[in-house]
Amino acid sequence: MMKRSLIAIAVLLLAIQACGLADVTPTEVPPSVESTVVSETEAPMDEDLASRLERLGGYPCPDSDFTCVDVSVPLNHFDSSDTRTIDVVFAVLPATGERKGMFVTSIGGPGGSGLLSADSYTSYFDQSIPENFDIVFFDQRGINLSGGLYCVEAVTDYYRTDTDATTPEGEDALLDAAQTFVNECVAEMGDTDLLPYLDTAQAVEDLEVFRALMGDDKLWLYGESYGTQFAQFYAASHPDRLAGLILDGVVDLTLTDTEYLKGQAAAFNDVLVATLEACNGDDDCAADMGRDAVEVYDELAAQLKQAPIAFDFPLSTGGVERREFTFADLEATSGFLYSETARMIFLRALAAYSRDNTLVPMARVVYNSLYLHPDTLDVILDPSWSDAIYYGVTCRDYAQPGTTFEEQAEYFLREGDEVDASLPRLSSVFYGDLPCVFWSPQKDDSQPAPFAEPFTGGEYPTLVLSATTDPATPYSGAQSVFKNLNNGYLVTQDGGPHVIFGWGNECVDGLVTEFLVNDTLPKQNHIVCQGYVVEDYYPVALANAAEYETLLDTLFAVDTEIYFLPEYYYAGSTTARAIACPYGGSFAFDFVDTGESYTFNECAFSGGFVMTGSGSYDYDSGLLTIEVDVTGIKDGSLTYTRDIDYAVRVTGEYGGETVDLSE
Repeated sequence: MMKRSLIAIAVLLLAIQACGLADVTPTEVPPSVESTVVSETEAPMDEDLASRLERLGGYPCPDSDFTCVDVSVPLNHFDSSDTRTIDVVFAVLPATGERKGMFVTSIGGPGGSGLLSADSYTSYFDQSIPENFDIVFFDQRGINLSGGLYCVEAVTDYYRTDTDATTPEGEDALLDAAQTFVNECVAEMGDTDLLPYLDTAQAVEDLEVFRALMGDDKLWLYGESYGTQFAQFYAASHPDRLAGLILDGVVDLTLTDTEYLKGQAAAFNDVLVATLEACNGDDDCAADMGRDAVEVYDELAAQLKQAPIAFDFPLSTGGVERREFTFADLEATSGFLYSETARMIFLRALAAYSRDNTLVPMARVVYNSLYLHPDTLDVILDPSWSDAIYYGVTCRDYAQPGTTFEEQAEYFLREGDEVDASLPRLSSVFYGDLPCVFWSPQKDDSQPAPFAEPFTGGEYPTLVLSATTDPATPYSGAQSVFKNLNNGYLVTQDGGPHVIFGWGNECVDGLVTEFLVNDTLPKQNHIVCQGYVVEDYYPVALANAAEYETLLDTLFAVDTEIYFLPEYYYAGSTTARAIACPYGGSFAFDFVDTGESYTFNECAFSGGFVMTGSGSYDYDSGLLTIEVDVTGIKDGSLTYTRDIDYAVRVTGEYGGETVDLSE
């Protein structure tokens, strides 16, 4: 499975009352605070890492190869009279070879859990990186093990609320929905004492305390998405503590919130269009779609703006449930624009609607994006992500012009008028940070962008990574930051996902690995790596199994449908999951010691081909096996296999005849 991007998408309003905190810009770290941290926590010079982690109370991170350390840090780094502390959890994977230093990752969000990403992310590193570096991830204050603040029920209700900011009535409805969300989010979080101290300026000082505890004079820092905001704050506050900096999916911190959101909304529209146009240029996708993909999307959007569409959703427990697909649901599918494969899964769902007039695959995309159980629509808690912290950090880092909530809201809405008028699709992305006009306390309006002056880096080298089809952190942000760096290098991936390191592009990953391990800088200041917009398209299973030319085609379509089910492709649970098959019955999967196990219960991915039986996928050998009894157009007992080289074979008996087909 590919690693998931963790930035928040589009929509809402949030208002929280809490006590204030004096503004501190990234370069205003009081010397007295800095010297106190170093003198009281710096590690003995001759202490090895194992002894240090043991002395600090290190323990195995849950379900991880990393060692966790609970680090006590000041609640407010910028008020020496405030003696309150909190625990922030860091995870360390010691270098397996000759140690070069400490490589720290700040993941996306804000709101993403570094600890729950650590093992997955590290598995994508070239092995020379964990050989040479202690790998470090952390749960930023408030996230998962460092506070665990969530409001999943409140935020999901709001994400599924249809809103329209193009009319005064629509704006009023948006504000009303916001107030409901505010009340429910605050109530759901419960403990809000931490909220005034979630800003990035505070969080980077937590990392500085940890660095001193580890005894390293300098560290290598990688930030992705929001992590580039964190990394630039840290670099501005502690430039002498960096050996190297990598910014991947870059936020330009000289932009105000509304300036950034205008660019982001435009990027989402552009990436959506690029995705749809890629379908038009792919024979299989174009055949499934039946006509211009942009027209299909736009006509569906226009219809949903008029009224929701009723449809029947199959349940894994049997039967169907009558549901509605709304315009807000269509907007939520934008969560599948972050990467090439996710875009392809989105196109398959849209093609199924266009070809077979079914909204079930589109609904699956929505439910996966919003962490809803497909059968019950109950919210599934994902401890690796917190919208509460997204707003807690973002609304502390940015200010909106105006002295009252009403003035700030009016300013934000009027800024949105330009977006609504100019963007034909996904203009709602712009309103994603509208909660910040109500968040209290926030920074005063004297500095509406985190940095008053452009980030210039330092003596250390800085790699800037970006993709031209990144919807969440537009490519223009990387260009803007790069041009102001004193010692910078830009790596551009044509096409590509949101954040580009660790996705398997050899050009990108090789440059980063050489930079870290061998101190080798790119040969030019700007390197372009080839990529693509959408993963190779796999056709949607035919509605009628009788239309397949061979039995092998039929079972390969089953294999494809399973692999690209959103519930399966993005599965992260260790418990069994059951999914309704499109034409009846159910498919269930589970994780076992050797890989995965499957169960088919009268499951039909195409009409007339009903399967009952089992299957497995072995991680070591890469062998997929499906053994099923089949009823429908013909009866039979079949075994299907796919090996690591994608050689496929079906054997058995079907319709009274012996079968042995391979390709």
